[in-house]
Amino acid sequence: MAEKLTLEMVTPYKKVLSLDVDEITAPGAMGELGLLPGHTPLLTTLKIGDLGYKQDGKTFHVAVNWGYLEVGDDKVTILVDTAEKADEIDLERAKAALGRAEEALKTLSQEDVDFAVMEAALQRALVRIKVAGER
Repeated sequence: MAEKLTLEMVTPYKKVLSLDVDEITAPGAMGELGLLPGHTPLLTTLKIGDLGYKQDGKTFHVAVNWGYLEVGDDKVTILVDTAEKADEIDLERAKAALGRAEEALKTLSQEDVDFAVMEAALQRALVRIKVAGER
């Protein structure tokens, strides 16, 4: 069994991460996932959330927006719509997005077509603010 997991994270626009890590915590659609070397092969969906990984005793965070995670042979491949490392997040922009989403949700009912879009925008903004605070 390997002592590390190889983590590959890709968006449609770029490769975000490619490194060896000690463990990964991911926001699975059905709940949080904890991955260690030797994990059973797995394919699952991810929701908007904070993806964390440990490398040499330090924890790092990435805000992810929907995607897929695959585990096999001590390699974790993550395909997500967007991914922002904690040090790349513009906190003021995230707070502004949160404000816009909150205001929009005040005027929409759950039956409105835009409600789900604004709810997702709210979740993304909250995750980005949380992850930015982890720097």
